[in-house]
Amino acid sequence: MKSIVSLFAALALALVPVGPAAAAKEPPSQSAKAKSKAKAKAGKKAKAGKRVAVKSKRVPKAAPAVVIDYDGEHHNFLEWQAVREFIDEMASEHGFERAELESLFGQARFIDSAVQLVKPAPPGKPKNWELYSSRFIEPIRIAAGVRFWNEHADALARAEAAYGVPADIIVGIIGVETIYGRDTGKFRVLDTLATLAFAYPETPNRASRMRFFRSELANTLLFAREHKVEPFSLLGSFAGAVGMPQFMPGSILKFGVDFNQDGQIDLRNSAEDAIGSVANFLVQHGWNPEHRGTPVYPAEVSPNRAWEPLLDLGLAATLRPEQLRAAGVSFAPGLPSERLYGLVDLQNGAEATEYWVADDNFFAITKYNRSYFYAMSVIELGRTVRASRGG
Repeated sequence: MKSIVSLFAALALALVPVGPAAAAKEPPSQSAKAKSKAKAKAGKKAKAGKRVAVKSKRVPKAAPAVVIDYDGEHHNFLEWQAVREFIDEMASEHGFERAELESLFGQARFIDSAVQLVKPAPPGKPKNWELYSSRFIEPIRIAAGVRFWNEHADALARAEAAYGVPADIIVGIIGVETIYGRDTGKFRVLDTLATLAFAYPETPNRASRMRFFRSELANTLLFAREHKVEPFSLLGSFAGAVGMPQFMPGSILKFGVDFNQDGQIDLRNSAEDAIGSVANFLVQHGWNPEHRGTPVYPAEVSPNRAWEPLLDLGLAATLRPEQLRAAGVSFAPGLPSERLYGLVDLQNGAEATEYWVADDNFFAITKYNRSYFYAMSVIELGRTVRASRGG
């Protein structure tokens, strides 16, 4: 979550260095070691590129796999003024021992991979719903979803009864996020959050993202203390999301549920806790248990394009069916007339865009991850897993 995040989901305002002395004390945009590595690699690639260019006429070369450094490098975070101020705040506001925090930050590692992975993707190909969804609605994930549902049918039924969230939606989210716990992340959460809280890359939203990650760093320490977890034992995504449902630490504190009632909220090892926590998150973000059935309905749009402004109304259901019709949106009979809806477009590259009308429950899923593609993938994966189980 990635909240979700959906991770992914929160950071310290960067101090502006003034002069060489100040610059020496402030977090770099990229570590010197990482820069030297990148320069060396670039030189090797340039030489290799010349050799490959000659051979490429005969044997095309596949693109090299991206190598992710999960361990990073040791860096003395205590040299940074922003880190020392953060330690002061955690000690004064939350009662942490200063020496304990200094010891933790003395062991933390700078994760350049996290810095690179949070950078915005360069402009590229148009959005393509079919290509995106094919990553999730595929045989391995479907088979894993069937096994997960069969193994945890009781917990899924209990969550549906308690929260009103259908089992297929919960199964869809956990499947899209981590393939049912198979890929929960290999980064030490404290490392990635410390890196992103104090050395987020230069982007237009850098200040807000640093505040977010600084907040999540604090939440990690609070969660570890409350649940008696060794902070460095928490592993997760490059953005700090944890466990089967990929909750950020703040979401674990707010929305995590001890669904198996063993006294711990454990989203890493307890499928029951993950199931209950996903259901609780959705309800807390607008899932309406009274809205039974599908949250999305296929639609067609008229050529006059009077409906286009309806695509810019945000991630919320605000339109009555008659407002949609008046703007040139048509849909099959059977659309519940008492609900509010939003118009959703799923762009398909060079192919025709798909249009849907969606109710509150669809938009609750977008609070987990702010993407129409994500929410629709969750719905489609859940439906497919349900059908593969025989209904």
